Amino acid sequence: MRTTLVTRSDEWISSVPLHLQLFSCMGFKVPKYAHTAPLEKNDEGSRRKLSKRKDPEAAVSYYTTEGIPKEALKEYLMNIANSNFETWRKQNPDKDMMKDFDFQINKMGVSGALFDMVKLLDVSKGVISRFDKYEVYDFASNWAEKFDSELKEMLEKDKEYSLKVLGIERGNVKPRKDISKWSDVKYIISYMYDDKFLNEKINYEWQKVTDKEKIKDIVNTYFNEYYDENDDKQVWFDKMKDLAEKKGFAREVKDYKSNPENYPLGHVGDVSTVIRVAMTGRCNTPDLCEILKVLGKDSINKRIEKLNKEA
Repeated sequence: MRTTLVTRSDEWISSVPLHLQLFSCMGFKVPKYAHTAPLEKNDEGSRRKLSKRKDPEAAVSYYTTEGIPKEALKEYLMNIANSNFETWRKQNPDKDMMKDFDFQINKMGVSGALFDMVKLLDVSKGVISRFDKYEVYDFASNWAEKFDSELKEMLEKDKEYSLKVLGIERGNVKPRKDISKWSDVKYIISYMYDDKFLNEKINYEWQKVTDKEKIKDIVNTYFNEYYDENDDKQVWFDKMKDLAEKKGFAREVKDYKSNPENYPLGHVGDVSTVIRVAMTGRCNTPDLCEILKVLGKDSINKRIEKLNKEA
């Protein structure tokens, strides 16, 4: 078969003499053998070999079902295979590892690497962050076709709008890293769709400002007196500072940190959080300025009306 290198788990080391003898007897050229430590898993405090019979993550079908991109799995395994890969990736975020990374067998670890799902999902976030909105849409839609009909319908009902949603904070120097697998997408973007947000009971994740009347006052004042969808991000944030100052909050976070006793209500970040939660129901989202522009005036007005009724 003209095999030049055989790589396999280190449990096969003891069989090497027999294989070498077989090659010799047959008159074949002997290939090189490389033995690697098997992947391991934490099991109730002890480490054991990752099992194809016991562990779902040992099967390719697991990653397909979860929606973890194959590119992410490859990158994670390369992290395990060569310790210098992670540094190389940080220095070369846009390069193709299969073509440009110098993989070396002698840099593989000699002890069993622990399979870490948390690390894999973190790697996956980085991989997905490098996809453009069209790639994210196609991958998520293709996954949803098999595993989540609700997400499929959500994405395809208005494709252009969905592309805008998936394009928020994408393509920046520091792109969003909130999607680790395609099965995350429905929850992560659901608040951007009025038929989901307006027709469900929202558990608003209020933070420092919790007084309902104060919340309504901040939201209504902001959208009646300050918000303009044509503003760029700097003008948008300057107006948020103006609102904060008007309502008795610190205009600058640094002023609040220096003299918190002067600003018992908080700072501009607390004001923007009120707007964020009012519009999305959540305290952690991508860029609020971009979110508001994608939502548009009609959706914003409907959400203000919902807030005034329910909060």
